[in-house]
Amino acid sequence: MHVEGFFEWLGQALGTLIRFVVEALSGVFGVLGDAVSGFISGLSKALGITPSLLGILVLVIGLLLLYAAVRAFLRRAILMGVVWLLLGLWLLGGLIG
Repeated sequence: MHVEGFFEWLGQALGTLIRFVVEALSGVFGVLGDAVSGFISGLSKALGITPSLLGILVLVIGLLLLYAAVRAFLRRAILMGVVWLLLGLWLLGGLIG
């Protein structure tokens, strides 16, 4: 009988520990999700775009094109810099405008 009491206590202790870890992780990811949602909402509201995954993806691609233009200009590849710059501005202009 004494052994059964020990394993019951051990099971309760382990269950309590697992519950604490799951609730803590749930709280952390909930706060993180709210922060990301607020960031995307504020960013899309400031730019005047819809807060969708596609809109954010197009924004990131446009910024990467502008980054490629800056890198091309730093390498003194003026023609490619102009091409990347025009593509990036065209994409971002269509998104924001």
